[in-house]
Amino acid sequence: MKRILFLATILFFGISSFAQFRIEKDLLGEKQIPDKAYYGVQTARALENFQISGVETNFYPDYVKAYAMVKLAAARANFEVGRMKKDRFDAIEKACKAVMDGKYHDQFLTDLYQGGAGTSANMNANEVLANIGLELTGHKKGEYKYLEPHDDLNMGQSTNDVYPTAIHVAILLHNDKVVKEAKALAAAFHKKGDQYSKVLKMGRTEGQDAVPMTVGQEFHGFGHQLDAAIEALVHSESYLYEENMGATAIGTGITASPGYAEKCAVQLAKITGKPMKLSSDLIAATSSMQGFVMYSSALKNFAVTLSKISSDLIFLASGPRTGIFEINLPALQPGSSIMPGKVNPVMLELMNQICYKIVGNDATVTIASRDGLLQLNAYEPVVAVAIFESQALLFKTMPLFRTNCIDGITVNEATLKRYMERSVGTVTALNPILGYEKTTELAKEALETNKGILELIREKKLLTEEQIKDFMDPIKMTSPQ
Repeated sequence: MKRILFLATILFFGISSFAQFRIEKDLLGEKQIPDKAYYGVQTARALENFQISGVETNFYPDYVKAYAMVKLAAARANFEVGRMKKDRFDAIEKACKAVMDGKYHDQFLTDLYQGGAGTSANMNANEVLANIGLELTGHKKGEYKYLEPHDDLNMGQSTNDVYPTAIHVAILLHNDKVVKEAKALAAAFHKKGDQYSKVLKMGRTEGQDAVPMTVGQEFHGFGHQLDAAIEALVHSESYLYEENMGATAIGTGITASPGYAEKCAVQLAKITGKPMKLSSDLIAATSSMQGFVMYSSALKNFAVTLSKISSDLIFLASGPRTGIFEINLPALQPGSSIMPGKVNPVMLELMNQICYKIVGNDATVTIASRDGLLQLNAYEPVVAVAIFESQALLFKTMPLFRTNCIDGITVNEATLKRYMERSVGTVTALNPILGYEKTTELAKEALETNKGILELIREKKLLTEEQIKDFMDPIKMTSPQ
């Protein structure tokens, strides 16, 4: 029995010697923090309170970098106005640069869904950066007398200016990547347009035969639609350049030093490489979510454009025997578990679903932005979630959509030629010569007799062969020039 007790004692003390903790305290009392953790007591409480989505801050590396950028700009501003001591500034700068270089991201652990208008996320950043700074300057984690999460990392700040500014910066960093992929996708459509610039086809309006065009014109049309949507997406960034650092709690600047806000904006612009600027009305900027609404709207516009193009391509590829089957899509996988030989437009369907999600996320941004009360919007976390998710889905899907679908599209030229020969849409070119009433009669007779337009024109001797060659040339009908 004594031997068993002895072994149990050795086992207990052996295990406990490896279970190292430090004690931290806040408004609610003391809490054990794992000694290896760079986060502190307020982050620990958030980890207990907000186990919601399982999607942590570090799921988006640019979001983590954005916090480091904002905190570095704030520290530089506070040092320039003479409020922050040199040794503490040096420690913060080292910590922020380490995080901007991609280190310590595993310590940014708060769930993206959280109450408190982002307080947990801000304190997670403050605590982690403080403890990184402590270690990098020869101190132990938790020795806050040398570098303190509130007094130093949050100097002259509030969650209410840090959190929205960090989201602005993260969205801007993400948008650079989204726009790059979007431009590559638009270029793929233009390349396809060049490839089929001389292939004739019938255009369609409302699903019905319209007038001739080229396949190249159709695909360049898709590309230019995306170009315009990309331009709107880039332009919407301008609403995110305006930030409210120095507003602190509600926009009055309480606890911030004179000149700090202006210097913080200058530093943030230098660090991010974006033309960040201080809002002219910090109370308005702290309350309003206009920047998020405008950017989300541009994302939605891009998604709507991309979804329409995807649906158009699904229609053009329908068949192969009972659809219009004008184009071929790359065959990526069998399309049915029961119907042999079926191949579905899976990448186009995927892109549509992504676009539907982005439209839904924009509705979330709209409602959350509307419902924030008075001098602060407590629903910023769900706005960040919605926009980050939309950006990530586009960034991940567009290159797959481009390489697995658009790049591999081919045209069924024999099908297009047959449609050109049978369509009555070419009669539209004769409106200026024969008049609308006469051409309508020709179109009606062609449909009733199953004859071609040219065949009827020759039967009725309405035009000479020279006129037919001139007026009914499909190539000429694709361009008024």
